[in-house]
Amino acid sequence: MAFSSDLDSFNLWYHPLYTDGIHEEARFPRERYQMLLKRLEDSEQCQNIKLRLPESISRETLLLAHDSDYVDGFLSGTLSEKEMRRIGLTPWTPKMIERTLRLTGGAVEATIHAVNNGGVTGNMAGGTHHAHRDYGSGYCVFNDLAISALYAIENLSVNRVAILDLDVHQGDGTATILSDEERTRTISVHCATNFPFRKSVSDFDLSVEPLAGDEDYLKIVRDSLEICLDFEPDLVLYQAGVDGLETDDLGKLSVSREGMMKRNRYVFEIMLENRISTVVFMGGGYSKPIEHTLDAFYDLFTDAAEWNKRWK
Repeated sequence: MAFSSDLDSFNLWYHPLYTDGIHEEARFPRERYQMLLKRLEDSEQCQNIKLRLPESISRETLLLAHDSDYVDGFLSGTLSEKEMRRIGLTPWTPKMIERTLRLTGGAVEATIHAVNNGGVTGNMAGGTHHAHRDYGSGYCVFNDLAISALYAIENLSVNRVAILDLDVHQGDGTATILSDEERTRTISVHCATNFPFRKSVSDFDLSVEPLAGDEDYLKIVRDSLEICLDFEPDLVLYQAGVDGLETDDLGKLSVSREGMMKRNRYVFEIMLENRISTVVFMGGGYSKPIEHTLDAFYDLFTDAAEWNKRWK
Protein backbone atom coordinates (compact mmCIF):
# COMPACT_ATOMS: atom_id res chain seq x y z
CA MET A 1 0.00 0.00 0.00
CA ALA A 2 1.40 3.42 -0.94
CA PHE A 3 1.49 6.52 1.20
CA SER A 4 -1.25 9.08 0.60
CA SER A 5 -0.96 11.97 -1.86
CA ASP A 6 -3.86 13.82 -0.21
CA LEU A 7 -2.83 17.28 1.03
CA ASP A 8 -5.23 16.90 3.97
CA SER A 9 -3.30 13.85 5.17
CA PHE A 10 -0.81 13.86 8.03
CA ASN A 11 2.31 15.38 6.47
CA LEU A 12 5.45 13.63 7.72
CA TRP A 13 8.96 14.64 6.69
CA TYR A 14 11.54 11.90 6.12
CA HIS A 15 14.83 11.41 4.28
CA PRO A 16 16.99 8.26 3.81
CA LEU A 17 19.92 10.28 5.19
CA TYR A 18 18.27 10.15 8.61
CA THR A 19 19.79 6.65 8.71
CA ASP A 20 22.48 6.72 6.01
CA GLY A 21 24.11 9.90 7.33
CA ILE A 22 25.10 8.14 10.58
CA HIS A 23 28.07 5.77 10.62
CA GLU A 24 27.14 2.13 11.12
CA GLU A 25 29.62 1.94 14.03
CA ALA A 26 28.02 4.85 15.91
CA ARG A 27 26.33 3.97 19.21
CA PHE A 28 23.14 5.73 18.13
CA PRO A 29 20.39 3.33 16.88
CA ARG A 30 20.37 4.70 13.35
CA GLU A 31 18.34 1.81 11.90
CA ARG A 32 15.20 2.91 13.74
CA TYR A 33 14.26 5.35 10.98
CA GLN A 34 14.27 2.81 8.16
CA MET A 35 12.56 0.20 10.31
CA LEU A 36 9.85 2.63 11.38
CA LEU A 37 9.27 3.69 7.78
CA LYS A 38 8.69 0.05 6.83
CA ARG A 39 6.20 -0.35 9.68
CA LEU A 40 4.27 2.72 8.58
CA GLU A 41 4.29 1.56 4.95
CA ASP A 42 2.72 -1.71 6.02
CA SER A 43 0.05 -0.11 8.22
CA GLU A 44 -3.53 0.77 7.37
CA GLN A 45 -2.81 4.34 8.48
CA CYS A 46 -0.37 4.89 5.60
CA GLN A 47 -3.34 5.97 3.49
CA ASN A 48 -3.63 8.95 5.86
CA ILE A 49 0.09 9.83 5.81
CA LYS A 50 1.78 11.96 3.15
CA LEU A 51 5.56 11.45 3.15
CA ARG A 52 7.59 14.59 2.39
CA LEU A 53 11.26 14.90 1.44
CA PRO A 54 12.97 17.78 3.28
CA GLU A 55 15.26 20.34 1.69
CA SER A 56 18.43 21.50 3.42
CA ILE A 57 17.95 24.33 5.90
CA SER A 58 19.69 27.62 5.11
CA ARG A 59 22.57 29.07 7.11
CA GLU A 60 20.45 32.18 7.68
CA THR A 61 17.74 30.13 9.36
CA LEU A 62 20.25 28.29 11.55
CA LEU A 63 21.48 31.68 12.79
CA LEU A 64 18.07 32.38 14.31
CA ALA A 65 19.10 30.14 17.20
CA HIS A 66 22.84 29.53 16.85
CA ASP A 67 26.13 31.39 17.00
CA SER A 68 27.73 32.05 13.60
CA ASP A 69 31.14 30.66 14.61
CA TYR A 70 29.57 27.38 15.67
CA VAL A 71 27.37 27.14 12.57
CA ASP A 72 30.26 27.88 10.23
CA GLY A 73 32.56 25.47 12.05
CA PHE A 74 30.07 22.66 11.52
CA LEU A 75 29.32 23.54 7.90
CA SER A 76 33.01 23.72 7.03
CA GLY A 77 33.85 20.50 8.87
CA THR A 78 36.29 22.24 11.18
CA LEU A 79 34.81 21.50 14.60
CA SER A 80 37.38 20.18 17.05
CA GLU A 81 37.53 16.54 18.13
CA LYS A 82 36.26 17.62 21.55
CA GLU A 83 33.25 19.36 20.01
CA MET A 84 32.43 16.33 17.88
CA ARG A 85 32.74 13.94 20.82
CA ARG A 86 30.39 16.12 22.86
CA ILE A 87 27.77 15.81 20.12
CA GLY A 88 28.29 12.07 19.69
CA LEU A 89 27.17 10.16 16.58
CA THR A 90 30.86 9.40 16.02
CA PRO A 91 32.61 8.35 13.90
CA TRP A 92 31.13 10.99 11.60
CA THR A 93 30.48 10.19 7.96
CA PRO A 94 30.94 12.58 4.99
CA LYS A 95 27.12 12.70 4.89
CA MET A 96 26.75 14.06 8.43
CA ILE A 97 26.53 17.69 7.31
CA GLU A 98 23.83 17.11 4.72
CA ARG A 99 21.96 14.80 7.10
CA THR A 100 21.85 17.51 9.75
CA LEU A 101 20.76 20.19 7.30
CA ARG A 102 17.98 17.98 5.88
CA LEU A 103 16.81 16.88 9.33
CA THR A 104 16.60 20.47 10.58
CA GLY A 105 15.04 21.56 7.30
CA GLY A 106 12.33 18.95 7.78
CA ALA A 107 11.46 20.43 11.16
CA VAL A 108 11.06 23.93 9.76
CA GLU A 109 9.07 22.73 6.74
CA ALA A 110 6.73 20.79 9.03
CA THR A 111 6.31 23.95 11.11
CA ILE A 112 5.47 26.04 8.06
CA HIS A 113 2.87 23.51 6.94
CA ALA A 114 1.27 23.32 10.39
CA VAL A 115 0.99 27.10 10.66
CA ASN A 116 -0.37 27.55 7.14
CA ASN A 117 -2.78 24.62 7.14
CA GLY A 118 -3.57 23.76 10.76
CA GLY A 119 -3.68 20.27 12.19
CA VAL A 120 -0.78 17.99 13.04
CA THR A 121 2.48 17.58 11.10
CA GLY A 122 5.70 15.79 11.97
CA ASN A 123 9.34 15.08 11.29
CA MET A 124 10.45 11.46 11.52
CA ALA A 125 13.63 12.47 13.34
CA GLY A 126 14.82 15.43 15.36
CA GLY A 127 13.70 16.83 18.65
CA THR A 128 17.34 17.85 19.09
CA HIS A 129 16.84 19.63 22.39
CA HIS A 130 20.39 19.23 23.79
CA ALA A 131 21.97 21.56 21.21
CA HIS A 132 22.85 24.96 22.71
CA ARG A 133 23.48 28.26 20.94
CA ASP A 134 27.21 27.72 20.49
CA TYR A 135 27.73 23.97 20.89
CA GLY A 136 26.07 20.63 20.29
CA SER A 137 25.55 17.85 22.80
CA GLY A 138 23.83 14.51 23.37
CA TYR A 139 23.39 13.48 19.70
CA CYS A 140 22.14 16.99 18.84
CA VAL A 141 23.96 19.32 16.43
CA PHE A 142 21.42 22.14 15.93
CA ASN A 143 18.31 22.74 18.02
CA ASP A 144 15.41 22.17 15.63
CA LEU A 145 12.83 23.08 18.30
CA ALA A 146 14.31 26.50 19.01
CA ILE A 147 14.95 27.17 15.32
CA SER A 148 11.37 26.24 14.37
CA ALA A 149 9.90 28.36 17.17
CA LEU A 150 11.91 31.43 16.20
CA TYR A 151 11.24 30.89 12.50
CA ALA A 152 7.49 30.79 13.18
CA ILE A 153 7.67 34.01 15.18
CA GLU A 154 9.94 35.90 12.80
CA ASN A 155 8.55 34.70 9.47
CA LEU A 156 5.06 33.26 9.93
CA SER A 157 3.36 35.95 12.08
CA VAL A 158 2.98 33.55 15.00
CA ASN A 159 2.63 35.36 18.31
CA ARG A 160 3.26 32.61 20.87
CA VAL A 161 4.92 29.19 20.58
CA ALA A 162 4.92 26.55 23.32
CA ILE A 163 7.60 23.87 23.31
CA LEU A 164 6.13 20.83 25.05
CA ASP A 165 9.07 18.52 25.72
CA LEU A 166 8.03 15.11 27.05
CA ASP A 167 11.30 13.32 26.29
CA VAL A 168 12.79 11.63 29.37
CA HIS A 169 15.78 14.01 29.22
CA GLN A 170 15.51 17.71 29.98
CA GLY A 171 15.38 20.07 27.00
CA ASP A 172 18.40 21.97 28.29
CA GLY A 173 19.53 23.50 25.00
CA THR A 174 16.04 24.70 24.14
CA ALA A 175 15.78 26.29 27.58
CA THR A 176 19.01 28.26 27.24
CA ILE A 177 18.45 29.42 23.66
CA LEU A 178 14.92 30.67 24.38
CA SER A 179 15.53 31.91 27.94
CA ASP A 180 15.02 35.57 27.03
CA GLU A 181 12.28 35.05 24.43
CA GLU A 182 8.93 36.07 25.94
CA ARG A 183 6.99 34.85 22.90
CA THR A 184 7.91 31.23 23.68
CA ARG A 185 7.25 28.99 26.65
CA THR A 186 9.58 26.04 27.30
CA ILE A 187 8.00 23.17 29.25
CA SER A 188 10.13 20.13 30.05
CA VAL A 189 8.87 16.92 31.68
CA HIS A 190 11.90 14.76 32.43
CA CYS A 191 13.44 12.23 34.80
CA ALA A 192 14.97 14.09 37.74
CA THR A 193 18.21 12.08 37.78
CA ASN A 194 18.86 11.64 34.07
CA PHE A 195 21.07 13.40 31.52
CA PRO A 196 21.88 16.28 31.44
CA PHE A 197 23.14 16.04 34.99
CA ARG A 198 23.59 19.81 35.17
CA LYS A 199 20.10 21.03 34.32
CA SER A 200 19.28 24.31 32.61
CA VAL A 201 16.27 26.40 33.64
CA SER A 202 13.22 26.04 31.42
CA ASP A 203 10.21 28.29 31.85
CA PHE A 204 8.65 25.25 33.52
CA ASP A 205 10.58 22.16 34.60
CA LEU A 206 8.46 19.24 35.82
CA SER A 207 10.67 16.50 37.24
CA VAL A 208 9.63 12.85 37.34
CA GLU A 209 11.16 10.57 39.96
CA PRO A 210 13.13 7.51 38.76
CA LEU A 211 11.10 4.34 38.16
CA ALA A 212 7.84 6.31 37.98
CA GLY A 213 5.14 4.34 36.19
CA ASP A 214 2.13 5.31 34.14
CA GLU A 215 0.01 6.87 36.88
CA ASP A 216 2.64 9.24 38.28
CA TYR A 217 4.03 10.10 34.87
CA LEU A 218 0.67 10.84 33.26
CA LYS A 219 -0.37 13.09 36.15
CA ILE A 220 2.67 15.27 35.49
CA VAL A 221 1.95 15.21 31.75
CA ARG A 222 -1.55 16.53 32.45
CA ASP A 223 -0.04 19.28 34.61
CA SER A 224 2.27 20.23 31.74
CA LEU A 225 -0.68 20.50 29.37
CA GLU A 226 -2.43 22.92 31.72
CA ILE A 227 0.71 25.04 31.79
CA CYS A 228 0.85 24.89 28.00
CA LEU A 229 -2.76 25.99 27.55
CA ASP A 230 -2.36 28.80 30.09
CA PHE A 231 0.14 30.39 27.69
CA GLU A 232 -2.51 30.43 24.92
CA PRO A 233 -0.05 29.38 22.20
CA ASP A 234 -0.75 29.66 18.50
CA LEU A 235 1.59 26.74 17.84
CA VAL A 236 2.87 23.79 19.88
CA LEU A 237 6.12 22.01 19.12
CA TYR A 238 5.81 18.57 20.69
CA GLN A 239 9.03 16.74 21.53
CA ALA A 240 7.61 13.23 21.76
CA GLY A 241 10.58 11.08 22.77
CA VAL A 242 9.66 7.56 23.91
CA ASP A 243 12.75 7.00 26.07
CA GLY A 244 10.59 6.98 29.19
CA LEU A 245 9.60 3.40 28.37
CA GLU A 246 10.37 0.80 31.02
CA THR A 247 12.42 -1.08 28.37
CA ASP A 248 14.62 1.91 27.50
CA ASP A 249 18.34 1.62 28.24
CA LEU A 250 18.72 5.34 28.97
CA GLY A 251 15.34 6.26 30.41
CA LYS A 252 15.20 5.36 34.14
CA LEU A 253 11.38 5.46 34.11
CA SER A 254 8.84 2.61 34.01
CA VAL A 255 6.22 3.83 31.55
CA SER A 256 4.39 1.16 29.56
CA ARG A 257 3.58 1.23 25.85
CA GLU A 258 -0.04 1.89 26.81
CA GLY A 259 1.08 4.78 29.02
CA MET A 260 2.95 6.34 26.10
CA MET A 261 -0.15 6.00 23.92
CA LYS A 262 -2.27 7.73 26.57
CA ARG A 263 0.32 10.52 26.81
CA ASN A 264 0.22 11.19 23.08
CA ARG A 265 -3.56 11.08 22.96
CA TYR A 266 -3.80 13.56 25.83
CA VAL A 267 -1.64 15.94 23.81
CA PHE A 268 -3.47 15.46 20.52
CA GLU A 269 -6.91 15.71 22.12
CA ILE A 270 -6.10 18.96 23.93
CA MET A 271 -4.60 20.52 20.81
CA LEU A 272 -7.62 19.50 18.73
CA GLU A 273 -10.09 20.85 21.29
CA ASN A 274 -8.27 24.19 21.28
CA ARG A 275 -7.42 24.20 17.56
CA ILE A 276 -3.70 24.64 18.20
CA SER A 277 -1.48 23.61 15.29
CA THR A 278 1.01 20.97 16.42
CA VAL A 279 4.34 19.71 15.10
CA VAL A 280 5.60 16.31 16.30
CA PHE A 281 9.35 15.88 16.82
CA MET A 282 10.52 12.28 17.17
CA GLY A 283 12.90 12.60 20.13
CA GLY A 284 14.75 9.80 21.88
CA GLY A 285 14.18 6.05 22.10
CA TYR A 286 16.87 3.53 23.01
CA SER A 287 15.17 0.27 23.99
CA LYS A 288 16.93 -3.06 23.55
CA PRO A 289 15.56 -4.84 21.67
CA ILE A 290 14.71 -1.89 19.43
CA GLU A 291 11.23 -3.28 18.71
CA HIS A 292 9.88 -1.65 21.88
CA THR A 293 11.02 1.76 20.64
CA LEU A 294 9.56 1.07 17.21
CA ASP A 295 6.23 0.04 18.71
CA ALA A 296 5.98 3.34 20.60
CA PHE A 297 6.99 5.48 17.63
CA TYR A 298 4.57 3.58 15.41
CA ASP A 299 1.81 4.38 17.90
CA LEU A 300 2.90 8.04 17.96
CA PHE A 301 2.78 8.63 14.23
CA THR A 302 -0.29 6.55 13.45
CA ASP A 303 -2.16 8.35 16.23
CA ALA A 304 -0.90 11.69 14.87
CA ALA A 305 -2.37 10.73 11.49
CA GLU A 306 -5.67 9.82 13.10
CA TRP A 307 -5.95 13.03 15.11
CA ASN A 308 -4.94 15.14 12.11
CA LYS A 309 -7.80 13.52 10.20
CA ARG A 310 -10.19 14.64 12.95
CA TRP A 311 -9.04 18.23 12.44
CA LYS A 312 -10.22 18.12 8.84
